[in-house]
Amino acid sequence: MKYIAWLLKAAIFFTLFAFALNNQQDVTVHFFFGTRWTAPLVLVVLAAFAAGLVIGAIGMVPRWWRHRKAVARGMPPETQAAPSTLIGQGTPPTHGL
Repeated sequence: MKYIAWLLKAAIFFTLFAFALNNQQDVTVHFFFGTRWTAPLVLVVLAAFAAGLVIGAIGMVPRWWRHRKAVARGMPPETQAAPSTLIGQGTPPTHGL
């Protein structure tokens, strides 16, 4: 299984490497107020991916803080849900099993 994982990682790496080699032409990204950025297409795609990661991580920060507070108080984070979401979440009926 370990060798299959390494082969998959190597295939992904070489695919991305080939993508980078095939997309070296310059592109221009136009921002607001006439600002523009000219860079190789690979850098533009990488910058967009990194910006997406950063925005996603920033979006998760409030939830992480809530979980850290709950753990610090000794309460498991999953019990922090709003009361309306906990209604009807008791043990499921067995139906004669």
